[in-house]
Amino acid sequence: MATPNPYAGPRHRWASLLAAPLVAGVVGSGLVVPPLVSAQETPTSESQAPERPAQGGPAPESPARATPAPDPANAPEAPTLQVTSQVPSGVRLDRVEWKTANRVALWVQSPAMKESVQVQLMLPATWNSEPDRTYPSLLLLDGLRARDDASGWTLETKISQFFDAKNSIIVLPVGGESSFYTDWVADAKGDTYQWETFLMQELPALLERDWRVGDKHGVAGLSMGGTAAMMLAQRYPDHFQFAASYSGFLDLTSFGMPEAVKVAMQDAGGYPAENMWGPLGSERWQEQDPKLHAEKMRGQSVYVSAGSGNTGPWDQPSGLPGIPTNFPGYGLELLSRMTTQTFVNRAREAGVDVTANFRPSGTHTWPYWQFEMTQAWPQYAAAVGIENVEAQCAPEGAIAALAERQPGLGPCLTGEYDVKGGKATDFRFGRVFWSQATDAHSVVGAIGAAYQAEGGPDGTLALPTSDETVTPDGKGRFSTFQNGVIYWSPTTGAHAVRGAIRAMWADQGSERGDLGYPTTDEITNPNKPGVVQGFQGGTVYWSEETGPKVVKGSILKTYREAGAENSALGYPVTDEIALSTRNGAFSRFQGGSIYWSKDTGAHVVPRGPILEAWGEQGYETGRLGYPTSPVRTTRDGQVQDFEGGTITVSNGRAEIS
Repeated sequence: MATPNPYAGPRHRWASLLAAPLVAGVVGSGLVVPPLVSAQETPTSESQAPERPAQGGPAPESPARATPAPDPANAPEAPTLQVTSQVPSGVRLDRVEWKTANRVALWVQSPAMKESVQVQLMLPATWNSEPDRTYPSLLLLDGLRARDDASGWTLETKISQFFDAKNSIIVLPVGGESSFYTDWVADAKGDTYQWETFLMQELPALLERDWRVGDKHGVAGLSMGGTAAMMLAQRYPDHFQFAASYSGFLDLTSFGMPEAVKVAMQDAGGYPAENMWGPLGSERWQEQDPKLHAEKMRGQSVYVSAGSGNTGPWDQPSGLPGIPTNFPGYGLELLSRMTTQTFVNRAREAGVDVTANFRPSGTHTWPYWQFEMTQAWPQYAAAVGIENVEAQCAPEGAIAALAERQPGLGPCLTGEYDVKGGKATDFRFGRVFWSQATDAHSVVGAIGAAYQAEGGPDGTLALPTSDETVTPDGKGRFSTFQNGVIYWSPTTGAHAVRGAIRAMWADQGSERGDLGYPTTDEITNPNKPGVVQGFQGGTVYWSEETGPKVVKGSILKTYREAGAENSALGYPVTDEIALSTRNGAFSRFQGGSIYWSKDTGAHVVPRGPILEAWGEQGYETGRLGYPTSPVRTTRDGQVQDFEGGTITVSNGRAEIS
């Protein structure tokens, strides 16, 4: 049940009036001061706003005229939309990067957004142990200041440790600052914001096809994301069984609210609110207002929450009674409380079953949203049909003995289950594998994420043959596997090295040699049979014909500019070879050579008449010296300059001048 209006008493009225300048700084020049008196429907006339006492000094600017509240009876109908069941044309998975063993980042090409959009997935406890199972999803949306590198949910909370024992796939869109996860009518500072189309028409079918998402879904979010969660649930009622708003703004069109949103979006990135839904308070704004379409949530499980803004357990007191030092968070939470109460009143009038948690304290900040997310979880679990009881598990045998020696693995998440070649048990902070041939070994942290990216025990690395070990230089970590190793350092990340490249790297001293740590995974060339892998000290290219060869420094730069192995040069056939003439160097390739000296730089000398004529003169030791330019194509042939002259090829014949 919702608590009584927290602003009714004199103390709360005084606190609200004290916060008014703060709220005004977020939502415009005092436009929301009248609603602070009550959490019910707000005044529609500016004449009801309290007069401002005259002050000395310059006169303040006149406030912008507030948009009148619409008549709910005349509000435009919000559409009821369906999620497409097929992956639309042009939607594809561009890139996959495992962040941990149970969190993966996907970059999905979106025709609507005109770019590749990052979406992170938190995978369920039994993802590995039950590979044929599908799972319900929870779309978890970020706040107004959403970042482009990661979701605030992973940056600011510990939800990964909450969800790792749950059997749901958590979907975390990355980016969308000030977007409200909606389709904008115009550009967003040069970006194309078509978030609703991406989230509801492009992404779901891909996740269902490739990432084992089932047919039950929820949506939740904080602040801006809470607003969006309600909007999406109303627009796609057949898709979502559950919707939650944590400190969302659920009344977008009452007196002053469009202006409030406008100023907030200006503050969070300088985005023009009119580009989102057109003129403030227009029909499109009314179409998106959760309060005006609350009746569409009948049959859904709905959870909303907001604090009072007063000092709570995760706030610092300011010295003023009940007022925290987080003044902006105080004002924003007052606004959320007011609009959420209005939404709840309207929803209950419409027969919607709403769970409303109106806390007596708390500001607009992350610890409260993490708390509310965990509070809402049982309701979500019931709505999508999964048990809200974590499965009992206990490691066995050699795996149990290792877990006792390594308490940092945390509690088990699964029982023992079969994997290719052996057994496995998943723990909160890692996985343990066992086979008769390898014994029990843990795979944890970034190395565990890289192992998952390589396919785990089903991949080419097979099972681990060691626990994580500190490298001899003390800078990194590594784990060995039946068919390779994974090395990690703070500056390079975790990458697998295997096969012929690993053998060559080991011969050169592994991470202590000239190549240093690996900086990329092994990348297969889709155009020519072969692979490439980056290291701190150079890049290794391998093909069946040439074996692994190192290209580095300026020669590597020139090789890449020429098109690397996909160019006429092909794969390298030697490592870099030092030259005695002025301390130069060269590397041979299938289709020519690249020579370098400090004075001349690195230049390609292609196989053919130029290379033959230069060789007849003694290469770099002869009168021509090192090449000083790339090959230029002429109407009759080719020309290349050297320190001591020029070689011109015409009609297949080379002349030196």
